[in-house]
Amino acid sequence: MSISILGLDKKESENLVNKLNGLLANFQVYYQNLRGLHWNIKGKNFFELHVKFEEFYTDSQVKIDDIAERILTLQGKPLHTFTDYIENASVPVGKDISNDVEAVNLVVNSLSELLKIEREILDLSDEANDEGTNAMMSDFISEQEKTIWMLNSWLGN
Repeated sequence: MSISILGLDKKESENLVNKLNGLLANFQVYYQNLRGLHWNIKGKNFFELHVKFEEFYTDSQVKIDDIAERILTLQGKPLHTFTDYIENASVPVGKDISNDVEAVNLVVNSLSELLKIEREILDLSDEANDEGTNAMMSDFISEQEKTIWMLNSWLGN
């Protein structure tokens, strides 16, 4: 077993880097979706949702940077091209969405997909004794679960 400068197994760290790059790609697509929703939302909920989507994309920018820096900390290289993001993302892409319910559903579905990826990374980081990645995923998960609950309440679900 080869150990990194962080005291982690190098093979396990490489696997985590790959999974984190997948999460990074998904967050980049999610971020672009939020920008589009922010710009294109229409209707009676415009003011409320316009501000909310900006709040979400600003938060996503921070998370994107955190993920990329975690990849670098694990001695990996973060994905950084739109081609890489599209090839590695599984969150739904929202195009020309201006309806409030459709927009909020896109965010809920995207967060649900992000949670699946984050939980997988959480399990792997736990097995690898990678507390840094583990703590990041735990924070992301608890925040996104609450956001899904709130958005579902807005939807009346």
